[in-house]
Amino acid sequence: MRNWNFLGFLYLAFILRMEALKFHKNDQHTERISGSAGDVLEDNPVGRLKVFVYELPSKYNKKTVQRDSRCLNHMFAAEIYMHRFLLSSLVRTLNPEEADWFYTPVYTTCEYLTPHGHPLPFNSPRMMRSALQLIASSWPYWNRTQGADHFFIVPHDFGACFHFQEEKAIERGILPLLQRATLVQTFGQRNHVCLKDGSITIPPYAPPQKIQSHLIPPDTPRSIFVYFRGLFYDDRNDPEGGYYARGARAAVWENFKDNPLFDISTDHPTTYYEDMQRAIFCLCPLGWAPWSPRLVEAVVFGCIPIIIADDIVLPFADAIPWEDIGLFVAEKDVPYLDNILTSVPPKEILRKQRLLANPSMKQAMLFLQPSQPGDAFHQILNGLARKLPHHHKTIYRDNDVLNWTAGPVGDLKPW
Repeated sequence: MRNWNFLGFLYLAFILRMEALKFHKNDQHTERISGSAGDVLEDNPVGRLKVFVYELPSKYNKKTVQRDSRCLNHMFAAEIYMHRFLLSSLVRTLNPEEADWFYTPVYTTCEYLTPHGHPLPFNSPRMMRSALQLIASSWPYWNRTQGADHFFIVPHDFGACFHFQEEKAIERGILPLLQRATLVQTFGQRNHVCLKDGSITIPPYAPPQKIQSHLIPPDTPRSIFVYFRGLFYDDRNDPEGGYYARGARAAVWENFKDNPLFDISTDHPTTYYEDMQRAIFCLCPLGWAPWSPRLVEAVVFGCIPIIIADDIVLPFADAIPWEDIGLFVAEKDVPYLDNILTSVPPKEILRKQRLLANPSMKQAMLFLQPSQPGDAFHQILNGLARKLPHHHKTIYRDNDVLNWTAGPVGDLKPW
């Protein structure tokens, strides 16, 4: 069966190559994104909303980066670049009385990094609580709505639950003071306590300059059928592989490590980005959280993302037609991946590839510097604009206030 699948792949690669050459010759590299998805992707937020940026002491933001510059490149760096973007954005207003939204720049994932560069947000609730107390005592706008017209960038794995371990994050829950605010977060999983209604789910940060420096000619043949690089087992925390990724990654390895259609490994070669551009399908399985940077990389490099994460809430899901550009595989169906992928008609593969080739699709996944229309910064603003006007119930009476002493005792310590 595997030999037939491999021969089938060779035939598929030949067909796709011929079609790619045909489209290259006719200068038809992309397919128009039809319907509301394309319209939303191309929204221009300027003129539709105004954002007031609180000026906080630098200890809440800039000094954390000065202390550890690795914050500028890890997957949660959106909190830094969104702040920088807003300071010069046309949607910024210096008059808080005319603001639709208020933004508090707090770099909670930069506060403490491990030797490997991963954030440990143990002090993040205290840091955020301190910033909220400052803006509530210095300006009248937080108290007017109890934060309902405020948004916060909380890009950690479990967002405003502020813990890197799911059980602890669930136990802690979202910081109570943020329960009325809009959260802009990387984490997205339906029916999870760390994802509140009205959150805006964003892609993880991928350094755009690094990605652009690895681009190869777009007509390069896609000679790899399925590609994946990453962990299959978390040897330190879950060596058996049953809990990590809910067993999905372990199932990929055990079923397909010897399958010639699958180029999978724990190695991370220097040609990683180039290899993705030579692949037809890129596996994007869940890890400890349901998403990973591979989702961004796959879209940018035109590799059809195979999304293996039940109940995932995808970035900018109201703007990006994920069903059209990707393929969803249930975690329980991982052992059948070879049959699932070899059964996708070449016509459907070509359509997904043409949609992925659309520049607006790629831009929406990247925090470009300098910013460009339609990029991830603008998609966040578009999401905020679509939430306007604020409902009249966002104005609260004096006796309807948030509990400043709610939450675990350790979170109440001064920061």
